[in-house]
Amino acid sequence: MSRIDTIKNLLEQDPGNSRMRYMLAMETANSGDLAGAAKVYEELLATDPNYNAAYFHGGQTLEKLGRIEEARAIYERGIDATTRNGDGHTRSELQGALSSLG
Repeated sequence: MSRIDTIKNLLEQDPGNSRMRYMLAMETANSGDLAGAAKVYEELLATDPNYNAAYFHGGQTLEKLGRIEEARAIYERGIDATTRNGDGHTRSELQGALSSLG
């Protein structure tokens, strides 16, 4: 059984587990399925908009797919979220990623 299959099985048992969904997105990206990973990041953020790391890594994934406007939008959403919940470190990373888009 692959790591992705293991994580999917764990998510079936606990579908609301944001950490597991984030791990699924990361493993999916690492396997080379960037479009699949982008979808998982969006699913995660739809159910847990305070999962700050998903904004950065989701945006990076969208950039790799050439979906620059979608990456810009996710970075902007992440900046709003991290400002609301006081995560200055992640906000700074998101601002840097956004400014690198030009």
